[in-house]
Amino acid sequence: MRIEEVKKSERKKGRFLVRLEDGDILRVTEDELLRFGLRAGLELDGEVLEAVRASVKASSARAAAANMIGSRALSKKELTKRLIKKGNDEADAQAAADWLEDIGAVNDAGYAASLVRHYGGKGYGPARVKEELRRRGVDRELWDEAMEEMPEAAEILDQLIRKKCRGDLSDPREKKRVSNGLLRRGFGWSDVKAAMGRYTEMMEDE
Repeated sequence: MRIEEVKKSERKKGRFLVRLEDGDILRVTEDELLRFGLRAGLELDGEVLEAVRASVKASSARAAAANMIGSRALSKKELTKRLIKKGNDEADAQAAADWLEDIGAVNDAGYAASLVRHYGGKGYGPARVKEELRRRGVDRELWDEAMEEMPEAAEILDQLIRKKCRGDLSDPREKKRVSNGLLRRGFGWSDVKAAMGRYTEMMEDE
């Protein structure tokens, strides 16, 4: 396959457009241009052309991954899934995610800790926070250390009850409404029960 033209891309910095005689255009990096010696008039045999195409796919996946992680933090699994959804091969997507992890741009442990701080600060309990970690693809082996960033459940619950309670918790309907809301937020029943007890004592003392 003969290369008809090589020129700089006007849209993407650091990319070159290699137009083949069949009309196909390869969008290569400067490194690929030099590594494969790509130039107008060069005849590429099948093996070399396949190597160039494979390299282009891999570098495109890395560029897409870098753009994604530059927009917002993602777990390695989230990043890989998004790359595949965008049309990248699974192998290229995984390699791109591995590359970003190797250079420190993807850090699942740090990401998990930031998620725990964020959702804990919004008043969610351990069960809901762990569900968020699972949903976002954080490996379970990272959960325990990340959960150390959770605020104390008692402190969160006391604030939530004072905010949400509309009356005396001796009313069964009010007690059920409040407790169900707290359970849905991911707190355990023992913690909810203790917090409601503290609230009742506080109200009796006033």
